[in-house]
Amino acid sequence: MNLPNKITVARIMLIPFFLMVMLVPFGWGSIQIGGTELPVAHLAGALIFIIASATDWIDGYYARKYGLVTNLGKFLDPLADKLLVSAALIVLVELGAVPAWMVIVIISREFAVTGLRLVLAGEGEVVAANMLGKIKTWTQIVAVSALLLHNFPFSLIPFPFADLALWVAVIFTIWSGWDYFAKNKHAFSHSK
Repeated sequence: MNLPNKITVARIMLIPFFLMVMLVPFGWGSIQIGGTELPVAHLAGALIFIIASATDWIDGYYARKYGLVTNLGKFLDPLADKLLVSAALIVLVELGAVPAWMVIVIISREFAVTGLRLVLAGEGEVVAANMLGKIKTWTQIVAVSALLLHNFPFSLIPFPFADLALWVAVIFTIWSGWDYFAKNKHAFSHSK
């Protein structure tokens, strides 16, 4: 396994740590930042999430720079993103910070696209994420990060950045899913 794929696997391995920090009641208390009360666990979870998310850029950079793009990486990289973002969104629903229907839309798109990728892989076609899919991922990461940080630093203004970012993420999720299926509709003509 090459370095970019190891970085991707490390991103997946950070998910249980993120979940533990966010869901186990350690009793770390809260900090006041301006008018925002931010639980220390949420701050720690946000930092883990942001670090894990940054590895998405790092593994892609090294894979492209050193010619280490592999079919395994094309599969694992988007899977790692989906697992990380899905875990964070489910935690945010548990905390009452995100409407469940938005998370259902996002996760449903991820399952549908993953299913289509499996169909295409069965036909010998490995499809890497396109630019719209990458934008979708980054809008999700920005929204989740802002929600985990309780809208800090935008809460100082106050400006509902986290809520708006979540709506942008949902829009890009739907748009990129539609685009992915539209560009790969040939997969349906071959299936029984």
